[in-house]
Amino acid sequence: MTYTPVTHKFVAVLNKKVPAGSLMNALGHMTAGLAASYPNVEEMRFDNYEDGDGNAHANISDNPFIVLQADNSNQLRTFRQALLEAGLPCVDFTSTMTEGTYAEQQERTKKTPEAELEYWGVVTFGEIEKLNLLTKKFSLWRS
Repeated sequence: MTYTPVTHKFVAVLNKKVPAGSLMNALGHMTAGLAASYPNVEEMRFDNYEDGDGNAHANISDNPFIVLQADNSNQLRTFRQALLEAGLPCVDFTSTMTEGTYAEQQERTKKTPEAELEYWGVVTFGEIEKLNLLTKKFSLWRS
């Protein structure tokens, strides 16, 4: 197999004030949404890994997936806006997207002005250099 250097990465920035179990749920939703909406899935470099017994471990990305922490919702709001301004894809998750049915969550989100949303996380994917510039103020996630 020939090694091809990676040029892209996934980045998740999570609100450290939210309980870890809730964040893991949010991270799953955001990552699924990002993969589903990304226009060039080939850049995400999903590969099939095989173990020593010949078992397949499908659709693992070769790209790094970095998890960072934000101090609060406002940092995530600012980060999300910077990604949008830079034309980078992102998916976010807010507190309005929890509890009740998905229809209730959608209605609650629709009734909440953006400035009042409590962001739990933002996930993005893009060129490493571009994302490094936008994420340098965040530190690695610590539990």
